[in-house]
Amino acid sequence: MATLTLPRLHWGDEQSPRKALMVHGLGSSAATCWQVTEALANASWSATAVDLRGHGMAPRGSSYRIDDFARDLVAVSPQGSPTWDVVIGHSIGAASAVLAAHALASWTKSLVLLDPALELGEATKNQVLENQRQGHLHQGVDEIRSLNPHWHPLDVELKVQAHRQASLFALERAVFDNDPWRVTEEATALAIPTHVIGADPRQGSMFCHDYAASMVQANAQMTYEIIEGAGHSVHRDKPQETIDAILRWVG
Repeated sequence: MATLTLPRLHWGDEQSPRKALMVHGLGSSAATCWQVTEALANASWSATAVDLRGHGMAPRGSSYRIDDFARDLVAVSPQGSPTWDVVIGHSIGAASAVLAAHALASWTKSLVLLDPALELGEATKNQVLENQRQGHLHQGVDEIRSLNPHWHPLDVELKVQAHRQASLFALERAVFDNDPWRVTEEATALAIPTHVIGADPRQGSMFCHDYAASMVQANAQMTYEIIEGAGHSVHRDKPQETIDAILRWVG
């Protein structure tokens, strides 16, 4: 499958020696990463976010397996260097970053995974599919604000925009093409420092309970913390707490 060239947004000084890449989740976009990337820029990082294939302004493709997303990401490098200091991924973006880091050891020095969707069963996949269809076809600003009254107004606006911009074909195929949806073995084999910032298990986390414990036990490079009260979109539900956790770890 052909590698697609991903469009970028950038925050901060591109000449900063510390380079960060953020990868959004399904139905989002580079623009929706703004709170994390802005905070990194304010902390003197050069922060970049990309639109994944089928999302935002990115090219469309015929296949949307996690390894397709990962192949595109491997081709994304910071200005003046082949290696990111940290790659931060959310949900399927986190799973894609795991595969990219597993495929090319020099791609990044470390990973931060925001409630990563590393392994999903059929029931969860079906719910993801329904959520993406609803978001793309039906949900506007009023509904997103009603469902997430604590979100920043810009997060509401950008999430609606991102769902509209994304290809419905891409959103659906991201579920259908990943059968099984599983990158557990690759995550276990990671040889770089990897920090998981998980959602509250009571709020629908995709990385929690026995699975999370087994992953941390299997990989000595992996650490894990939970953002209390945050749902799957930890960076929108609890932005300051998530940003603080990222900055503590990368610092």
